[in-house]
Amino acid sequence: MISKLHYITQGETPEIHLENIQKACSSGADWIQLRLKNVDEDTVLKTAQKARELTSHFQTRLIINDHYKIAKEVKADGVHLGQTDACPIEVRDYLGKFYSIGGTANTLEDCKNLIKKGVDYIGLGPYQFTSTKTNLSPILGLEGYKTILDNLKTDTPIIAIGGITLGEVSNILDTGVYGIAVSGEITKDFNNINAFNQIINGPTLEQRYTFDKDKNDE
Repeated sequence: MISKLHYITQGETPEIHLENIQKACSSGADWIQLRLKNVDEDTVLKTAQKARELTSHFQTRLIINDHYKIAKEVKADGVHLGQTDACPIEVRDYLGKFYSIGGTANTLEDCKNLIKKGVDYIGLGPYQFTSTKTNLSPILGLEGYKTILDNLKTDTPIIAIGGITLGEVSNILDTGVYGIAVSGEITKDFNNINAFNQIINGPTLEQRYTFDKDKNDE
C-alpha cells in the first residue's frame, strides 16, 4: 500500500537527515524517502543503514532515493528513481516484487512511460517552485495536474510534489492525485505531519459537496 503522505528528507549533513527522520517517525510519518545528494555512495549506504534502524523501530516505511542497490542492501521498503536514474524494469529485476518502485514525472508522456515500465507510484511535479531541487522541471500547478490526470486515467497512485504547503493540499487533492510528497513544510515543523494527515484522510471532494448540499437543503 502506497502512503498518501511522503516525507522527503532534508538536511545540510547526513546526520541532520537522520535527526529529521527520527523527528518525522516520532511525529507519525509512515513513509519516508531518504534523499541524499552530492555525497559519495559509501556515505549514502551508512546513512541508509542508520535510517533503516530508526524507521524499523517505528514500523515506518523507508524509501531510498536513486540508489536501488543500497535499498536492497539495507532492506529498505523501496526506491524512488529520478528521470536520469536506472530503468524501472531493470530495477524490478534486481529488487524483486516485494519492493516499492516509484518514478519521477513531469509530463503526461513521462507518466505513460513509467506505467509501461511497471512502477508502483509516480511522483508528479513540480506543483510550484521549490528550492529543494536543482534543475527544476516546468511547473504544473493545479491545471497541469488536472490535465494530466484527466488524460492519463490510471490506477497507479500519482503523488504531487514540489513546494506544497498545508493551505494548498485540499485544492491539490481535488485534481485527483492520490497523495502528496512534502519536504520543507514538514522539516520546518514536524507537527505538520498530523495536520497534513488530517487533510489527506478527510472527506473527498464528492463527500464535501454532498455535505454542503445537505447543509444548504436544511
